[in-house]
Amino acid sequence: MGGGVLKDVLSELAPAKVNLSLLVGEPRPDGRHELVSVMQSITLFDELEMTDAERDEVVCAGVEGPNLAAAALAAFRAATGWDGPGQRIEIRKRIPVAAGMGGGSADAAAALRLLARRSGLGDGAALHRVAAALGSDVPSQLRPGRAVVRGAGERVSPLADPDPFGVLVLPSPARLSTAAVYHEAERLGAGRTPAELAALDPQALTGVNDLEAAALSLEPSVAAALSRASKVGARQAMVCGSGPTVIGLFDQPGEAAQAAEALRSAGVDARAARPFPRSATLPL
Repeated sequence: MGGGVLKDVLSELAPAKVNLSLLVGEPRPDGRHELVSVMQSITLFDELEMTDAERDEVVCAGVEGPNLAAAALAAFRAATGWDGPGQRIEIRKRIPVAAGMGGGSADAAAALRLLARRSGLGDGAALHRVAAALGSDVPSQLRPGRAVVRGAGERVSPLADPDPFGVLVLPSPARLSTAAVYHEAERLGAGRTPAELAALDPQALTGVNDLEAAALSLEPSVAAALSRASKVGARQAMVCGSGPTVIGLFDQPGEAAQAAEALRSAGVDARAARPFPRSATLPL
């Protein structure tokens, strides 16, 4: 690494999120959608390491195209005026890409936490503003855990960590663009009125995902994954976010682990996770 390392390596976990409920409103004039969702971070995560370098760069082996963590780095400098040395962020990717699990958003949020630690700049409110400009899932991932998310993702109400439960994760070889899924949802007539969204309690609607029909329409193989999760005992099988990942919810983490092992024995890509506790990340 050129330029000399001036400070120790800083590291952060970037947990994936699952939407335990996802209620979507009509498109707004700015093209974004109002939503109400219970988001839960889980113990499937990317790992980020940041070191001083000659210039800013983000490295993520095996992932091509724009990187939201790089956008976060640039946005942080612009928002705070920090002119410290270049930063090299290396991402070890474990969250499936374009899978509805918020991997890119989690990486961006973790990058912001790292930059705040490195620079000593950026309080919680400032980082939230940067996160909201980067994407709808980024604000809720600044402090991974459980939260109710409203608006276009910028209104985040943290919730207490839940009792342990299990999450079966069934990644798909397919990828779905979030924008494409929302467009398909509009075509299918999805979109709740503002009054309806305001009246709904997302915590009482676990398992409801208003984007599921659109994900199924664009990627029919999702139906087989939903069936697979149900057959191995999930009390609830649903599309995760905009898909195509499917999750199965179990009362106990061990049940999800057993289900994942049984599916892997049958040649299916399956992973088990549990809630990622809010206390596991440093406060901003």
